[in-house]
Amino acid sequence: MHVVVLGAGVIGVSTAYYLAELGCRVTVVERADDVARATSYANGGQLSYSFTESLATPGFIMKIPALLLGRDIGARIRMSPQLMHWGVRFLTQCTSKRARTNSLTLLKTARRSQHLMSKLRQTISFDFAFRPAGKLVLLATDEEVRTAENSTALKRKHGSDVELLSASEATSVEPALAALDMPIKAAVYSRGDEVGDARKFVVGMRKYLEHQQDVTFHVGMSANRLIRKDGRIVGVHCDESINADAVVVCLGIWSRDLLRDVGVDPHIYPVRGYSVTLPISTASPSVSVTALRERFVFSRLNDTIRIAGFADFKGFDNRDDEDRVGALVNTARRVAPHAADYDIEDQHPWGGFRPMTPSGQPHAGRTNVEGLFLNTGHGMLGWTLACATGKATADAVVHAR
Repeated sequence: MHVVVLGAGVIGVSTAYYLAELGCRVTVVERADDVARATSYANGGQLSYSFTESLATPGFIMKIPALLLGRDIGARIRMSPQLMHWGVRFLTQCTSKRARTNSLTLLKTARRSQHLMSKLRQTISFDFAFRPAGKLVLLATDEEVRTAENSTALKRKHGSDVELLSASEATSVEPALAALDMPIKAAVYSRGDEVGDARKFVVGMRKYLEHQQDVTFHVGMSANRLIRKDGRIVGVHCDESINADAVVVCLGIWSRDLLRDVGVDPHIYPVRGYSVTLPISTASPSVSVTALRERFVFSRLNDTIRIAGFADFKGFDNRDDEDRVGALVNTARRVAPHAADYDIEDQHPWGGFRPMTPSGQPHAGRTNVEGLFLNTGHGMLGWTLACATGKATADAVVHAR
């Protein structure tokens, strides 16, 4: 069975891996000149298996006025017909019942992904800065603590190893917190969460798949349209036509244009995030840290610190990247002045579009068009969920035959 996978980010290579494991001949097509050049290039680095809260919650509705007025440093919104269309669907998910269901579904998928990552690491041997770091989500207000109490109890009920710590307990877990200049009322600790460099993972997986599995990569080649015959997808047209028994679209936010011609709408919106990668410093945290109020994370990847965050709803506009990266660095420096070497000249700035669905649930599996499958819409959790959705999509492809 020949399967074409469109997209060579962390989602695409994970899908290709599981397809090859099931005996498929796989061709991966990537429009960039190398793998992991878009959303997977420099994400937050956190494998957040226990931090799977849906963005769509009743509490988020209360924050919308401040977001629209530009009072939240961590988010920028630019209204457009596309955002309004997506936003109506998003608001329907902002009920307590749907938020709970979406978060629990993501939690189950994340735990399955953690198990699969553990098995995968027994197969591969390359370094991708993987480390079982644990994770602390810092809470600065009483409201955040109350919300965390409820979510922690719910997650523990469903098998997650998470606990709510006092500020002093959190500092015992990660002494570098003592050097932070921010209020910490409490923290959620998930000792089983991990970190890893998604780009290094993708680069390593490409080499592994090319040498150990029946997988071919075509980089610098754009998918122009899907080839449909008698109602079934039978290939994809790039610089040339590639015939296939099935096509899996793993193009993130760029999936929409290709799918529109065959009547499939994944309802995803580009949410832009940013990062810098700096050398470690005197008080660099070893544990992965999320500053919830400031909307950024610290992840130690070998001898560097990845600082990532913010969520901008501005469509495909990236003209403010330099200012937004600057704001991220300034916020991190103010809150954690000794966590990284902020004075280095080359800070490796990055911006990427996270493909967000209204519910936060990715699309992983078959569509209503025969021969066409999706693995897209992971939002901020692409790295975390990649193994689980890659396996689920590969299973769907093979079982559809």
